[in-house]
Amino acid sequence: MLRFVFVIIVSIPFIIHLYVKGAYIEKHSEKYTEQERYSLARRICNRLMKNANIRTNVYGEENLPENGGYVMYSNHQGKFDAVGIIYSHEEPCTVVMDEERSRIPIMKPFLKLIQGRTLNKADIKSQAKTIKGIVEEVLDGRRYIIFPEGGYDHNGNEVRDFQSGSFKCSIRSKTPIVPVALVDSYKPFEINSLKRVTTQVHFLKPINYEDYKELSTAEIAEMVRDRIKEKIKLATR
Repeated sequence: MLRFVFVIIVSIPFIIHLYVKGAYIEKHSEKYTEQERYSLARRICNRLMKNANIRTNVYGEENLPENGGYVMYSNHQGKFDAVGIIYSHEEPCTVVMDEERSRIPIMKPFLKLIQGRTLNKADIKSQAKTIKGIVEEVLDGRRYIIFPEGGYDHNGNEVRDFQSGSFKCSIRSKTPIVPVALVDSYKPFEINSLKRVTTQVHFLKPINYEDYKELSTAEIAEMVRDRIKEKIKLATR
C-alpha cells in the first residue's frame, strides 16, 4: 500500500495530464486509432512502473496468436496485474474490470483510454450485456484480458477457483484462450516497501476452440487454472 500511495502522490501532475488528455481523446475519438490509444496507454504503464520502481520480466510472447481476436485469462494478484500485462503485450488489448475497482483514481481514465469494459457483479442483465459486447469485439479482432478469479485480496502466488462463467466469452466467440500466469504481481502494492520489485508475466500456449469445444465451462476453467498453477509452480522454484 505504501508504494501505491507513493506512486499516486508523485504522479499527480501526470494523472491530471492523463485526465485532460483522456477527455480530449474521448471528445475527438475519430482522430485516434486503437493503436495510438494503446501506445499512449503503454507509455503510461512505463511511467508508472518507473515512478513505482517496478520491473516486469516477460516470457512466452511467441505463444500469442498473430492474427484475430482472443481472450487472455489470468490469475489475479493485485492492482498491478492489468498494468503488467498491458506493459508486456505489444499489440492493442484491453481489459474487463470489476465496476467497483475501476473507480480507483488513475484506473478510470486509463480504462476509457483502452476502451475497456466494467462488470457489475450485482446485476445479471448487465453482465450478460457485457459478455455479449466482448464476444462481438473479439470476433472483430480485439484482445481482452479477463481475471476469472473475480478478486485478489491477499492471493499472493496462490490461484483461487476460477468462475466458469468467464469462459462464455471464448465459447461464444470460438476464439483461442490464452492462459496468462502472473508471478509476484502482488508485491508492488501489497508489500509495504519502496524497494525495487520484479514481477513476471508468462503468456502460455493458446488453447484453440477445437481443443475445448466439447468441454463444459467448468472443465475449461479447471484446465486453464491448472496450467497457470503449474507455470507459477515452475517459476517460483
